[in-house]
Amino acid sequence: LKAGHPIKKPSLLFEKIEDEQIQAQLEKLLKTKEENVEAPAVAPQKEEITFDDFTRMDLRTGTILEAEKVAKTKKLIQMQVDLGFETRTIVSGIAEFYEADSLPGKKVCVLANLAPRKIKGIESQGMILLSENPDGSLYFVEPGQEALNGSEIN
Repeated sequence: LKAGHPIKKPSLLFEKIEDEQIQAQLEKLLKTKEENVEAPAVAPQKEEITFDDFTRMDLRTGTILEAEKVAKTKKLIQMQVDLGFETRTIVSGIAEFYEADSLPGKKVCVLANLAPRKIKGIESQGMILLSENPDGSLYFVEPGQEALNGSEIN
């Protein structure tokens, strides 16, 4: 610079930020965050049934005695389930979430009066109740360990 060059009036590079301004911005961010958080997607409720429809379902407690993955499938496990009054074969699409060797001894809830159905050539004689989260993961609906096999679920 040459001698006598005019220098501009100095100014502050940063403003002082008061605590109230910081708090207001934090509250604004939290409010935006809360608005953007979506509730987990839950499947819509199915059509209403009558009490008589419900009483026609025979829900029982049981214990898985044996379980093995069905050959040439990704999802199916074949289980032998003790219902107290008989042992039934039940095929379920749970192999992506459970290992067959971890299932024996597990207490389960079974829809016992479901009409038999052939699945991959195996006759399935009931359905084990599971809950499904929005992400598709499955969890057993489990009776207490003290529930006897064959006990009705009311």
